[in-house]
Amino acid sequence: MLKILDRYIIKTFFGPFFFIFSVLFFIFIVNIIWVQLGQFMGKGLSYWQILKLLFYLGVNVISMVLPLTILLASIMSFGEFGERYELAAMKAAGIPLTRVMTPLLGISTALAIMLFFFSNNIIPDFQKKAKNMLFNIAQTKPAINFTPGQFIDQIPGYMVKFDKIYGENGENIEGVFVHKKANAYENQQSVVAEKGKFVPAANKNFLKLVLHNGYVFEDAFAGKGDNVRLKQPDQAIKFDTLVSHFDISEIINKAIEKEQITDDYRFQTYNQLDGTISKTKKDNKQFFDNIGSEVLNQTNSVITYMDKGNKHKVAPKTQIKLDTVKGDKKLEIIYNSYNRLDNLKSTLESKKNEYSSNVKYFSKVVIYQQRIVAYSVTCIIFFLIGSSLGSIIRKGGMGLPVIIAIVIFIIFYVMNVGVENMSWSGKMNPYLAAWLPNLILLPFGVWMTYKALTDSQLFDAEKYKALFKPITKRFTKSKEHQRYQ
Repeated sequence: MLKILDRYIIKTFFGPFFFIFSVLFFIFIVNIIWVQLGQFMGKGLSYWQILKLLFYLGVNVISMVLPLTILLASIMSFGEFGERYELAAMKAAGIPLTRVMTPLLGISTALAIMLFFFSNNIIPDFQKKAKNMLFNIAQTKPAINFTPGQFIDQIPGYMVKFDKIYGENGENIEGVFVHKKANAYENQQSVVAEKGKFVPAANKNFLKLVLHNGYVFEDAFAGKGDNVRLKQPDQAIKFDTLVSHFDISEIINKAIEKEQITDDYRFQTYNQLDGTISKTKKDNKQFFDNIGSEVLNQTNSVITYMDKGNKHKVAPKTQIKLDTVKGDKKLEIIYNSYNRLDNLKSTLESKKNEYSSNVKYFSKVVIYQQRIVAYSVTCIIFFLIGSSLGSIIRKGGMGLPVIIAIVIFIIFYVMNVGVENMSWSGKMNPYLAAWLPNLILLPFGVWMTYKALTDSQLFDAEKYKALFKPITKRFTKSKEHQRYQ
């Protein structure tokens, strides 16, 4: 049963908590809008679809917003306790700081557990919805929103480009190029025109384009063999006006939220990621074994060729044997040896890139899985740091506490990004990379809690002035009794 003191402490904590969470969530959403703006603005989306997309994307940032919110709220709430001398009153009444921290520690633990289940069960589903929605928007909407000077291939069966688009509704075009996609057994056709215009079609499932002053280039390859194709002349037909209809029913009827991408590791829960990690390990082991045998065979082939004819494979004899070869034969041996070495170098480079790609993917999966738990633990660590700092600095409001919290979060974020990049390059174990920021901040949080419990003057400026006073005194002149001189 909560006592009056517990209810007061929790009420004081949740006041800034909800405000800070709302502000941080808005800031992260603005950052997402700034990054993703070009992908969904001007694509014919309704306001409801845009809001829904922002909601899907916004849910994914809660795993970063919640720990920072707990850090800020705990610093501000305990800072207010100290600034209003409430902590001093509690201590005078025999209530230790650990008793004051206990209810909020329980709240932070509950929030950490909620974040785990939220990250494990809800965020993957919203990740899937957001990614598929962005993909479908990119695939469908740009087909009816042309960009001057760029090739557009979203219209089924065609590749188009317009040098200039103008008019009230962008209906007039100049420098038209339309290429009909075809396989090796179909006629190839391209249309080039000076200008044209989009005209409303009777059937909304079709895009009507009227072109003026151009040519239709066509290769009649359909049903003909290779020998006939080589002799087949190109056909060019000049036209004054050409009307074309493009079937865009597939684009119009395509659902924006249709889930076409389902195999991303970010769509999986913690337990499902175990299976993905095991499969990736197995595939990587097979890949590394194949690389070793393939490169070794190619290396042996090069060595065998270079030592060809040398029974004892001794370097000096090989050199002597090469010197005895004259003319074009000697150049041929050197040239072939160089080509084999160059091919081996290219193979090693390509295998190195494949190796790096596999290591990076494995690290991404492991780090993503471990951070489902790690970010929940971060909430508790940030509470320990925030509550201790707040009780030491004894300042509430949005001033010094906010600056200190932002500095701590930046350090945490930089550590996260740094160890992540090291893990991607194979220089650090991904499990260690996911937990290292927490392992570094946990001792700091425990140390800060100890300092708070012992009433440390950690941020007392006068203490540091007294510490350095013997040093500064040597470089300053005493002004005592200066007025009497």
